[in-house]
Amino acid sequence: MSSQIMEQQRLTPIYQCNSNVHQTLQSVKDHLHQLCTDHSNRLVKVETMDGDVFEGHIVHCDRGILHLSLSNEGYARAFFPGPPPPYYYNNFVLPLVLFNLLAISLL
Repeated sequence: MSSQIMEQQRLTPIYQCNSNVHQTLQSVKDHLHQLCTDHSNRLVKVETMDGDVFEGHIVHCDRGILHLSLSNEGYARAFFPGPPPPYYYNNFVLPLVLFNLLAISLL
């Protein structure tokens, strides 16, 4: 098989987004980005398409990613025999893809 034919087969997309779908997704992304920016530093409850639920503060929203500082006071993410070491931190920022979000509610 010639290298030119192999190159054409390799570059043939197996999926290409329909232009109407692309426009709709872009519109949804822009809308969610604006909502998250408007409610930055607010406590929210976020539900994903997979049914996962997170509570936290909106830290940042950029390029289709929502950065959520989880509100997990009183919960330990690891087991320590005795008091936790001084470098132990319980809060972290979770990146969530905007297209995977089902609902965002203010708390």
